[in-house]
Amino acid sequence: MGVTFSSMWGRLFARKETKVLILGLDNAGKSTILYRITMGSVVASAPTVGSNHETYDYKGVRFGLIDIGGQTSLRGSWAQYFTGTTAIILVIDSSDAGRMALAKSELDKLVKHEELSSALLLVLANKQDLPNKLTPAQVSEGLGLTSLREREWQIMGCSALSGEGLFEGMDWLVGKLEAR
Repeated sequence: MGVTFSSMWGRLFARKETKVLILGLDNAGKSTILYRITMGSVVASAPTVGSNHETYDYKGVRFGLIDIGGQTSLRGSWAQYFTGTTAIILVIDSSDAGRMALAKSELDKLVKHEELSSALLLVLANKQDLPNKLTPAQVSEGLGLTSLREREWQIMGCSALSGEGLFEGMDWLVGKLEAR
């Protein structure tokens, strides 16, 4: 009896994990954001080769966060992670205006991929704490976000180092997931 009740209880209240990919060019701050969100602090990290996986419970949602390396040689492997993705967190280095066209090119590939057609898109304009950074509005313009009419998206300015803006982005994701 106890085993039956226990397994029924577990099924009733088990949280389904929401798969979220954290993508972006190399050196955008993806791993720093992952660990700032999940651990609450900045963790020293080296460039990601492959991926980092963390599970994080936030406001009633269990997030399966997957940070994937953004080096040129690794971007071709992103598609192997797309199946079952509910949301994409695209991290942009706001202090690197020279690579905005490359970031836009990668975003264009993502939004055209059939397996990501219903995925929410949260763009984090990272490194807002640095001088000479692009504002979130300038990042949005550089990425052509307003042309994404068939997708729910949001852009937030943030700093992975201070944590500023990260949880506002997570709040947006939770709100959109609850509305689905």
